[in-house]
Amino acid sequence: MRFINKTKTLFLLAIALTFSVTSNAAEIVRLATTTSTYHSGLLGFLLPEFKKDTGYDVQVMAAGTGKALKMGENGDVDVVMTHAPNAEAAFVQKGFGVQPRAFMYNDFVLVGPKNDPAAVRGSKDITDALKNVAMANAEFVSRGDDSGTHKKELLLWKASGSEPSFSQYKAIGQGMGPTLTMANELLGYTLTDRGTWLAYQSKLDLVVLVEGDSRLFNPYQVILINPDRYPDLNSKGVRALSDWLVDKRAQSLIDSYKVNGQQLFVADAG
Repeated sequence: MRFINKTKTLFLLAIALTFSVTSNAAEIVRLATTTSTYHSGLLGFLLPEFKKDTGYDVQVMAAGTGKALKMGENGDVDVVMTHAPNAEAAFVQKGFGVQPRAFMYNDFVLVGPKNDPAAVRGSKDITDALKNVAMANAEFVSRGDDSGTHKKELLLWKASGSEPSFSQYKAIGQGMGPTLTMANELLGYTLTDRGTWLAYQSKLDLVVLVEGDSRLFNPYQVILINPDRYPDLNSKGVRALSDWLVDKRAQSLIDSYKVNGQQLFVADAG
């Protein structure tokens, strides 16, 4: 009799554990996003508030935009949060993503060494500045990782009429944090989103040299993965996240997030 009771108990425990795992899985939203939202600390600030409001946990996979969108294409995540408008438009047009929503922006800046060997300080034209960096054969560290920042950088090089093929150009295939760190070690230039720059600047000897060009505008979107392609996605959870990000509470939180007294992102839903 004791054996039967023990067996029954173990069986019920197994069912309970299975239900617990299933229940927890239903409460997890898998998010592929850019390293800028992660390294800047923004997600660490926002997502606990999202869980308080909705009960959903968010599993974050931070990568470059290209890799984040590829995870979405493969159905490995429920939602993507990226900042490469052309790539995002193609992603939606091909049927991988639905309901793209703009919800915030920041901008890109060109940072470099204080002695500024390429003499670009204060330029309001980012393409002229990049042309000067190439002509001076100055150290330039590129993410080289198919991220939104890397895609923007390549567009700007193309617009400048200069190829990033000079000998001191280094594409390292890393996120924004490591790229800034290497640029600092080499006393070189790099293009960075302002959010990650503000989060890292106290650790670096680099300075902002070029900012304010309208071509440096950097919008972010949240895009749901198409449930018609992948019916097992957490559609309910991702809609909760998407709705929450564009709601007044989250928009206020985004505007309030600061590092060293400086605002990193600007809420821009709608």
